[in-house]
Amino acid sequence: MTRIARYLGAAAMALAVAALAGCSTTYVLDNQVQTFSHLAGPPAKPTYRFERLLSQQVDPVQAQLETLADPALHNAGFRRDDAAPSYSVQVSARVQRVLSPYADPWHFGFGFWGRRGGFGAGFPHMESPWYQREVGVVVRDIASNKVVYETRAVNDGPYFDNAVVLPAMFTAALQGFPNPPQGARRVDIPLPAR
Repeated sequence: MTRIARYLGAAAMALAVAALAGCSTTYVLDNQVQTFSHLAGPPAKPTYRFERLLSQQVDPVQAQLETLADPALHNAGFRRDDAAPSYSVQVSARVQRVLSPYADPWHFGFGFWGRRGGFGAGFPHMESPWYQREVGVVVRDIASNKVVYETRAVNDGPYFDNAVVLPAMFTAALQGFPNPPQGARRVDIPLPAR
C-alpha cells in the first residue's frame, strides 16, 4: 500500500468517526418569541382549562396539540383543573413545509452539477425537508374574561418531528412566565439528535 493510499484511508476513517460523533449531538431549536403580559407575578391559583375556538372544536388534531402544550404549561406553574379553573388557555399551531433556503438552484439540470448532465447525471435529487412553524398561547382570566398573557414562538428549520418540535416551541414561548423580557427575543431549546 502506498503512502498516499494509507493517508487517504486514514483521512476517510477520521471523517467517518467525526460524522458518527456528530450524530450523537443535540440539535438546537432556535425560536423567535414575543410575549405580552398583564400579570404582576405568578398567579395565586394557577389552575386552567383549555378553551377552543369554534374551528378548533371540530379539528381532530386540537386535542393532540393541547397534549403537546400541557408539559410546558405545567413547567410554567399551571395546573390543569377542568372543574374549577381560574384561567382558560387557548393553544394554536401552524406547520408548513417550504423550500429549504439551502435548496440547490441547479437541480433542474442546468449547470455543471445538474441531474441531466455533468457529474450529477444518474444521481436522484433529494431535497432536505424544511418547515416553518408557529405556536401560540393565550391565557384568559375567567373571572374578568380578560386576556392576561399572550405569547408566540416561531421557528423554521429542518427538524421534522412535530411531536418533538412543538412541545419545545411551547416551552420557548412560555419561558420567563409570568414576566418575560420585553420585545422580541431568541429562545434556544436543545432537542435530541435525530
